[in-house]
Amino acid sequence: MVGIIVFIVILAAVAAIVAKGVRIIPQQTVAIVERLGKYNKTLNAGVNLIIPVIDKIRLRHDLRIHQETVPSQSVITKDNVAIGVELATFFNVVDPKLATYGIANYVGGIHNIVASALRATIGKMELDEILSNRDRIQTDLRLVLDQASENWGVRIDRVEVLQLAIPSDIQNSMEKQMRAEREKRAIILQAEGEKQSTVLRAEAQRAAVVLAAEAEKQRQILDAEAKQKAQELEAIGKAEAIKHVADAERARIEAIKLAGLDAQILAYKSFEALGQMAEGRATTIFIPTDAVNALGSAGMIGKIFDITNPK
Repeated sequence: MVGIIVFIVILAAVAAIVAKGVRIIPQQTVAIVERLGKYNKTLNAGVNLIIPVIDKIRLRHDLRIHQETVPSQSVITKDNVAIGVELATFFNVVDPKLATYGIANYVGGIHNIVASALRATIGKMELDEILSNRDRIQTDLRLVLDQASENWGVRIDRVEVLQLAIPSDIQNSMEKQMRAEREKRAIILQAEGEKQSTVLRAEAQRAAVVLAAEAEKQRQILDAEAKQKAQELEAIGKAEAIKHVADAERARIEAIKLAGLDAQILAYKSFEALGQMAEGRATTIFIPTDAVNALGSAGMIGKIFDITNPK
C-alpha cells in the first residue's frame, strides 16, 4: 500500500515537472528563455518545450503595435513662444532580445527621446510654421526616434501631434490677424470684381463702337455701290437712247436718199431741224460747213432764224 502511494507521488511529481516544461505561447507573442540566468532562446507562438527548473521564461513581448501618449511637453519655438505639445507614438517590438537586454524600460525611453526630439525640432520652427506644417514635425520626430530606438529592438511606426496649447494672448493676436487677413482678402476680392466689371464694360463699349463703325462703313459702301450702279444704268440708258436716235436718223437719211432728194433740199431740211432746235433752250448751235456752202450765203441762215424765232 505504501509502495502504491509513493509511486503515485512520484508519478504526480514527474507529470508536474513535464507539464512545467511545456509552454504554449499565444499568437503575436514571444517569450525570452534564460538557462541558468543566461539568454538561451526565444519562444515563438505555439507549443514549446523547455527544461524545467534549469530554463526560465524571463519576459514576454507583445509584437502588436502599441500606442503610447506622451504627456504634454512645454517647448519654445524659434520666435520665442512657449507652447504645449501632446503627442502619441505608435511602435512595436521587432527584436525581442534587444528589447529585453538593450534597455530596461523601452516605453519610458521612448517618452524621454520624444520629449528631447520634440524640443529640438520645435526650436527650429516658428509658430506659424508649426501650426501650418504638422506633417513636417511628425516626419522629423519619426526619423529621430527611429535612429535612437534602433538599438532597443523597437521600431517607431508613427508619431501624431494630438494637441498644441498656445498662450491666450498669442491666440487672441492670431485671431485678430486672421480677422484682418479675411477683411483684406474681402477688400481685394471686391476691388478685383470692380476692376473686372470696369474692364468688361470698357470692352463692351469698345465692341459697340467698333460694330457701329463697321455698320456705318458697310452702309457707305452699299450707298456708293448703289450710286455707282445707278450711274452705270443711267449711262447705259443714255447710250441706248443716243444709239436709238442715231439709228432712227440714219434710217431717215437713208429713206431720203432712196427718195432721190438733192443736196440743197437736204441742207434746207437740216436747217429746218436747226430752227426747231433753236426754239429750245440752247444758246449755241453748231452748223455743218457743207450745209452752209449748200445754201450759199449767210443771209439764208438769218432768214431761217427769223422764221423760226421772230424775236
